[in-house]
Amino acid sequence: MSTLTRNRYETGAVGNPAAQDVATLVGRILLSWLFIPAGFSKLMGFSGIVGYIASKGVPMPEVCAAIAIVFELGFGIALLLGIKGRWAALGLAFFVAMITPIFHNFWAVPEAQKMMQMQSFWKNIAVVGGLLFVFAFGPGRWSIDGRSAR
Repeated sequence: MSTLTRNRYETGAVGNPAAQDVATLVGRILLSWLFIPAGFSKLMGFSGIVGYIASKGVPMPEVCAAIAIVFELGFGIALLLGIKGRWAALGLAFFVAMITPIFHNFWAVPEAQKMMQMQSFWKNIAVVGGLLFVFAFGPGRWSIDGRSAR
């Protein structure tokens, strides 16, 4: 990290480094909370998730379910702890961007499902945005990455 970037980061956009540290940690916790329980439930209900993935016409649903578990659990835990946090966030952003049009294709569902699927679609796009912020600015000082940078 360059000195200019480090100085901007350490003083914080709100002028209070402690507030920025807390906000970054809480943001990471909330983002990872979306993925870790989902990955764990996929692991515990593997055959059910394979069936759901297959119902969407995705090839090799067992492989795709395993990949989803790795991304959600593995990258989710990495994001939570801030271990290679930028790369975990980028990986999750890519994952969410790839699966969103497959599983929340609001343009191709019955009218009764359209609103819910549209909300889920745009929520996922917003999550991609949050993950890209973590990729751009890092997981914060209160992370494994942040500790090793000091």
